Amino acid sequence: MLQLYKEPFIQEIEDQLFKDKGLRVYIKREDQIHPTVSGNKWRKLKYNLHEAKTQGHDTLLTFGGAYSNHIYATAAAAHEAGFKSIGIIRGEELEDKPLNKTLSFATEQGMQLAFADRETYRQKSESNFIKTLEEEYGKFYLLPEGGTNNLAIKGCEEILSDNDKQYDIVCCAVGTGGTISGIIAASLPDQHVLGFSALKGDFLKSEVQRLLENYSAKKFKNWSINTDYHFGGYAKTNHELLDFITDFEQRHHVPLDQVYTGKMMFGIYDLISKNRFRSGAKILLIHTGGLQGALNSGIKY
Repeated sequence: MLQLYKEPFIQEIEDQLFKDKGLRVYIKREDQIHPTVSGNKWRKLKYNLHEAKTQGHDTLLTFGGAYSNHIYATAAAAHEAGFKSIGIIRGEELEDKPLNKTLSFATEQGMQLAFADRETYRQKSESNFIKTLEEEYGKFYLLPEGGTNNLAIKGCEEILSDNDKQYDIVCCAVGTGGTISGIIAASLPDQHVLGFSALKGDFLKSEVQRLLENYSAKKFKNWSINTDYHFGGYAKTNHELLDFITDFEQRHHVPLDQVYTGKMMFGIYDLISKNRFRSGAKILLIHTGGLQGALNSGIKY
């Protein structure tokens, strides 16, 4: 099945701002665990691939946009684990255009792409639409958009190890809510898990609450999601964010993407500058990968 190529490691981010505020800030390099299925995508797919094999499936089907980390990772994981894969891609207008690097990579890994108009794509969770897909493609193991389900949350629990219990605050970027749900489930009650939403709006708080309630009977109160650093919404950016990412990478030699980890890191720096963390706290940032989105988006830094 899916192999872990490298154990994640933790490095301290040394910055004068952090010293001035009396803070120690560290980053867990989950982006390093696999060359193409990095970070939270590896964690989300781990138990899903095992379940697909257990159920006797030979094909994975999932959904995503043109630059989707999930599409990219699922195609690579399916190829490595010996599955066929199908990607339903949002935007029928893409069908007649040359494939971008993300989708080209997916096809190189053997993924069959099908392009859906946005109205059809919105039906991706409806049983009638899934039945239509089964009639067209045959039986498959269904992975939701972004890969978030209970098995994904189980995998994301493993992002936090026993050694990570020393940190007071654990931070991650939030997209569909699966990663932070796993981290919350694995955290100690006296740790605070802080998410940074990559999407515009306040709905992720209720979504994460729903995911946690479906996943565990335990009640979790040690978490929050900051919605101030989305930069206009999912995959939206501006020169302020891109300049910050460029400066951070040059000073600390840690690559970031503009969709998820860059926004989280920008938010951390801003909150620290505004004295939102108590002096003496140890903060752990989770690098969830997704760097292909930065490399393949065509955005100029």
